[in-house]
Amino acid sequence: MNESPLLEVRNLQKSFTVKKGFFGSSKQLRAVDGISFAIRKGETFSLVGESGCGKSTTGRLVTRLLTPNDGEVIFNGTDISRFNENQMRPLRKDMQMVFQDPYASLNPRMKVKELVAEPLLIHTKLSAKERDKLAGELLETVGLNSFHAERYAHEFSGGQRQRIGIARALSVRPSLIVADEPVSALDVSIQSQVLNLLQDLQEEYGLTYLFISHDLSVVEHISDRIGVMYLGTLVESADKDTLYDRPLHPYTQALLSSVPVPDPKLKKERIILKGDLPSPVNPPTGCRFHTRCPACMEVCKQKAPVFREVEPGHQVACHLYDEEIMKQA
Repeated sequence: MNESPLLEVRNLQKSFTVKKGFFGSSKQLRAVDGISFAIRKGETFSLVGESGCGKSTTGRLVTRLLTPNDGEVIFNGTDISRFNENQMRPLRKDMQMVFQDPYASLNPRMKVKELVAEPLLIHTKLSAKERDKLAGELLETVGLNSFHAERYAHEFSGGQRQRIGIARALSVRPSLIVADEPVSALDVSIQSQVLNLLQDLQEEYGLTYLFISHDLSVVEHISDRIGVMYLGTLVESADKDTLYDRPLHPYTQALLSSVPVPDPKLKKERIILKGDLPSPVNPPTGCRFHTRCPACMEVCKQKAPVFREVEPGHQVACHLYDEEIMKQA
């Protein structure tokens, strides 16, 4: 537990310029606004939150598909946040990505064996015969048959395409895989198969996952620790059992109350959040959640809470857990 993390993110920030109309003024959309977390080797850290909260952007910043405006991305002890593409190229084999839409990430003109073997062509000196052999073995590893190697992506179901995407990510034996909503487009029965596959592969290859999802029931199945994002910021982070048993932030409590319980006799009180998710172009002052928070105080509208540790391994950004502020309330 005391070993240095494989991945550490410090005060990560990313903004995009948004222009209104042809002659309109430009504004900054703050997609990720100062988040920090660390992932140890061999564990699964999940980012959850509503659509538009910045979790997918975070995944692309971590793998340097996007360049951060500020902050640090430290991978295996090295700050890669300002690396150019030439500096990043040798590291690509160590950090791979599994995308939400497997069909969009697979070239329809390439056979499956070529798709899976493409990273090997870039990062290794294996012969074509050796690459094809390894591609067939990887397909077998993810639950497909080696004869599937001669087919094209459009000939497969969504679950099978995702398995192909996973096989391709595994081909160069990465240490970190960023899985961005890898099962959200799949049927429930197929979701569980892919999640079980990811867990089996993690155990077999010693993989570390940054798992991105909006579905808390999926996250519960695969995570070791969880970070909850809201409007570009982290509002709570804890190990899985602690977060599900004792959620502290009102937003986390609302998210967990919406998770269906597979027992018709068990009644669960649902917390309904009022209003829509504010725009990241013009976020609320103070705490960003105060416009929808059932426990909002006056200080929440004026002062942003500090993301602090309230118990070992459990961090939260909420004035309800600031002793000084609560004494004055």
